[in-house]
Amino acid sequence: MVKSTINSTIMGKAYEYACVLALSELLEDVRLFEIIENSSLRIARTRYEEISKIDRAEMLKSAKVGMVAIIDMEPRIIEDGKDKLSISLQSDDVAKSGDIRDVLIIRRSIEWEIGISVKHNHAALKHSRLSATIDFGKLWFGKSCSETYFNEIIPIFSELKLLKDTDKLWSEIRNKNNIVYVPILQAFMKEFNALYNKYGEDITSSLVKYLLGSNGKDYYKLIHYNNHITRIQPFNLLGTLNQSSIKQKPNKIFSKILLPTKILDLSFKEKSTTTVNLTMNNGWAISFRIHNASSHVETSLKFDIQLRGQPADLFYLDIKW
Repeated sequence: MVKSTINSTIMGKAYEYACVLALSELLEDVRLFEIIENSSLRIARTRYEEISKIDRAEMLKSAKVGMVAIIDMEPRIIEDGKDKLSISLQSDDVAKSGDIRDVLIIRRSIEWEIGISVKHNHAALKHSRLSATIDFGKLWFGKSCSETYFNEIIPIFSELKLLKDTDKLWSEIRNKNNIVYVPILQAFMKEFNALYNKYGEDITSSLVKYLLGSNGKDYYKLIHYNNHITRIQPFNLLGTLNQSSIKQKPNKIFSKILLPTKILDLSFKEKSTTTVNLTMNNGWAISFRIHNASSHVETSLKFDIQLRGQPADLFYLDIKW
């Protein structure tokens, strides 16, 4: 099986199973645990068995070094409290509600859990869309956009629908940046500022939580890269990660991440008609680049959202294996 032909979804599911397998091997002689047998585990196991032996061996190595690093930061995993530690995979449906954690590690006797978001060869933020019907305020912040915002963007998206119905290509639209992208981004920035002026830091903090996929839960991101690197990144937004066990402190200690509370600037990137930059306090900076995801005209536009700046406490570890 050639690696490049393998579907990325298959590889991602296979890596989830590799993480469960790695954790079970690390805990085998350490403490009592159980692996929850559910449909998500069965699917991940099947995907793991579908890939080549070489891929399986590499994934297991990658998962093991990642899990060792997480155990170093979470000694409650190996603490023997005479209780049973539970390891499970969440279903994809859970992610639709905003919870992107794939692997759950739970000790019910002390009401403690951590989650791990598992990625194969990518570390993207959410790629959101704008359209005539998408209420980005409600989706991102839980605060609905105004009627004024929709009145400004609906005529533009209505024109795009007419073009879509005639199977037009984006390349056939003259000056598309100025007649489509710029007015939509202007309306987006105007509404974003209006929501911030009304709700304050609820907007800035909710944006970061939405983009990072925390949904009210701290988690670790574990990324397998094909260049024999495993990346571990804690997202300790609420301060629930990195807790000591009864007898042991974490081998690596880190702080709760400071969320942004103020917008310092929201404006077009210099000499750009497709990208706006958001600068906030506490070290946060985010870029929003709008683009068409298809060569054919569609009735929605996609955001490529990137972190341009982040707090020092939002760190990652790269481990070579």
